[in-house]
Amino acid sequence: MSVSILAVDDEPDVAVLFRQHFRREVRQGDYVLHFAGSGEEALDKLARGIEPHLIVILSDINMPQMDGLALLREIKTRRPDLPVIMVTAYGDDERRRRAHEYGAAEFITKPVDFDFLKTQLRQLSVPLT
Repeated sequence: MSVSILAVDDEPDVAVLFRQHFRREVRQGDYVLHFAGSGEEALDKLARGIEPHLIVILSDINMPQMDGLALLREIKTRRPDLPVIMVTAYGDDERRRRAHEYGAAEFITKPVDFDFLKTQLRQLSVPLT
């Protein structure tokens, strides 16, 4: 049974990178990848519904207009049960603290260690409905 992942990043090459690293899992039907180029677009997709069942949002922190921390707060208001993994190019301890304070499930740095990310995704204990 497929489940969805929503990646939010204002850099268009992120979608290409994720498609490359999740090629096997997508082909096997494990994951369906969805992408949003901004926090606003992510909230719109979330409001319209993402199918199949959305298990996690991966969000960059540094984005124009609505940054990842503001997006995280809004997601947790709308869907407190939905895990959000924050992704950033900076290992800033203050941002890490705030991300966890706002409810982030995990905080990973770029370049993304895709083996670590896949392990985190497998460990998500989100009941499928």
